[in-house]
Amino acid sequence: MSDKNVKSTSPSSVAYVQLDDAINFAAAIMAGQGVSADHAAIIAECLVEADLRGVQTHGLSRLPVYVERVQRGLVNGTPEMKLDKPVAACASLDGDNAFGFLVGRRAMQEAIAMAETCGVGVVAARNSNHFGMAATYLLQAVKAGYFAFVFTNASKAMPPWGGREGLLGTSPFGAAAPSGKLPPFILDMSPAVAARGKIRLAEKRGEPIPEGYALDENGQSTTDPSAALRGVVLPMGGYKGSGISMLMEILAGVFSGANFGGDVPDQYTVWDRPQNVGHFFMALKPGIFVTEQGFRDRMDELVMRIKANPLADGFTEILMPGEIEARLEAERRQSGIPYAASDLGLLAKLAADHGVSALPHEAR
Repeated sequence: MSDKNVKSTSPSSVAYVQLDDAINFAAAIMAGQGVSADHAAIIAECLVEADLRGVQTHGLSRLPVYVERVQRGLVNGTPEMKLDKPVAACASLDGDNAFGFLVGRRAMQEAIAMAETCGVGVVAARNSNHFGMAATYLLQAVKAGYFAFVFTNASKAMPPWGGREGLLGTSPFGAAAPSGKLPPFILDMSPAVAARGKIRLAEKRGEPIPEGYALDENGQSTTDPSAALRGVVLPMGGYKGSGISMLMEILAGVFSGANFGGDVPDQYTVWDRPQNVGHFFMALKPGIFVTEQGFRDRMDELVMRIKANPLADGFTEILMPGEIEARLEAERRQSGIPYAASDLGLLAKLAADHGVSALPHEAR
């Protein structure tokens, strides 16, 4: 496997946390904010799943801002979500300003239920908040045996191609398909060169970002993460990434009735109103056009053909989207999840501030 595909953390700067300890810690923090035990467990599972899969920009490091927003009344810790089904295969979900994890889990559950009956289920959600890693809901569908699309919009961070001021979000494009015995297809990608969460992580760790990630507030290229956060991130592939982000705005924002086109406030800097993020979920039942087993067999054949492709220089293996994350998850379930010392410090302060037992960890 080429080092182009490897995600790593310097062993000298990390300590390891066991899976159950990470989930219990996050759930305790959330429960301390008045969130029900069931909802706290869902939020914790979603956050830790991101850390398991190496997407640590969307894991426990986000807990402090989530806590602050619910304390300020900008996220509803006791929501009463409302589902409206205008037609058999489509539903609108009003999240009642809940944590996005709760809205996302509920929306995908409803989409799967409709797909079981109709072959397809679509849920557009509004009045939500940041929902973390899009792959969380893709995996929810794949584990239930369904093909899925997951889209969201986000606060303005990226200009449309040709512009220099933030208008579009670094909103993920997510799609997944189950397979048979071989790895499923789990595509979770940002239309930006790099997500803002990755830039925030670099700022927190005092590290530069690569050239080409972002422009500063004057429209100049920068490797300073603080300057990048005051400016804009750049779309991948120029106009192609810009177009994908516009599609996310249409489906998740315009279509759902949520905020769109730069109106979603940044959860890190805007403290006077809720986000009203929009999401879009679609579940498709395999076996509609061929048998379900036929679909899985054909997916396995596709995966085998992809992996059998002649290798380019520097590569020893071709990976399916989501495969490296699945391998990391399997490894970390056994060995523990590595957390940077800076993140553990923030979590220790959070625990002390809220009367929760510190997160157990082990330096190795």
